[in-house]
Amino acid sequence: MARYSHQIIESFEAKALKKRPFTIRIADWLTSSFGSIAFLLANLVFFSAWILINTGRVPSVPVFDPFPFILLTMAVSLEAIMLAIVVLMSQNRQSYISTLREELDMQVNLISEREITKVLKLLKEIRNKLAQEEIADPELEEMIKRVDTSYIERQLEEQLSIKSNSIAKEVVKPLSRVTEKVEKTILPNK
Repeated sequence: MARYSHQIIESFEAKALKKRPFTIRIADWLTSSFGSIAFLLANLVFFSAWILINTGRVPSVPVFDPFPFILLTMAVSLEAIMLAIVVLMSQNRQSYISTLREELDMQVNLISEREITKVLKLLKEIRNKLAQEEIADPELEEMIKRVDTSYIERQLEEQLSIKSNSIAKEVVKPLSRVTEKVEKTILPNK
């Protein structure tokens, strides 16, 4: 069974990779390229050469971006923006695939739970027939009960909303204190 589910997940990911739009394929390729040692070294060489040239250390090349290297700053800023966008595109796709994989896992788990419950019921019947009487087993009775997935879902939603509310409160508290201090400084009569 584990081997079979592994094949399902592999084919699932392979299908997702094949269905990627051209722009996402480019983003994935760029992300893997930008995350390499070669890209790091290329950046180090490029920036070092830029600084050496523009500090006048290479006499055969004229200085075109003197200190404080405004063009270099702009180029680095643009590179950072482009890198961030490309990485976010790749992460969004990975997040989507992860969400689908989690949904698949949940569905498989629910099917497994139903199958295990059915096996437990059958085992209970076999045990009772062999014993020729009904044997009380509260733990088994609890295990045989159908899982209330809507209850579990409500509990998870409640826990998540409590957690997100507490996070929001933790962020808002310091901001409101800062706002009060600023207001007192700017508007002392308030």
